[in-house]
Formats: sequence, structure tokens, C-alpha cells
Amino acid sequence: MSGQRHSTRQLMKLGVAQAVLFVVGALLGRGLGLLLGLDAFGAGGYGNREIFGIALVGLGGGAGAQAGRVWYVRKYGDPRG
Repeated sequence: MSGQRHSTRQLMKLGVAQAVLFVVGALLGRGLGLLLGLDAFGAGGYGNREIFGIALVGLGGGAGAQAGRVWYVRKYGDPRG
């Protein structure tokens, strides 16, 4: 299906999948950070622990969004052609 244009319905699935998995990944990153003692929203200001906690939230969210894209490409093909 990679030779055809993707329908709006299919592209909406891509957007929703990326958005949902972004949130799930960010929550997993936050949870991992809390398990490791890296609280992104700690009350102590922005020290090393908070910065690494924020990084884990960002990495988790990015990984989730990429997972959504990988799912879409496997199912429908690359939307960029």
C-alpha cells in the first residue's frame, strides 16, 4: 500500500496512536524515574535528580511516539511514500 496515498482515516489512526503512546511512554518514564529516586517534579528545585527525571519523561514520551509510528508503518506502510 506504500504506492498509494494514505486516507485521512488512516492518517488519523497514526496521529491518535502517536498521541496515546506518547502519554503512556511519558507516564512509564515518570514511573521509572520515581522508582530510581529521580522525581521530575521534586520540591527541591532543579538539581541533577530532577533533571534526570525530566529526561526520563521525555525519553519515554519520545519512545512511545516512535512506537506508534512503527505500528502504523508495519500495518499501512510509510505515509511519506
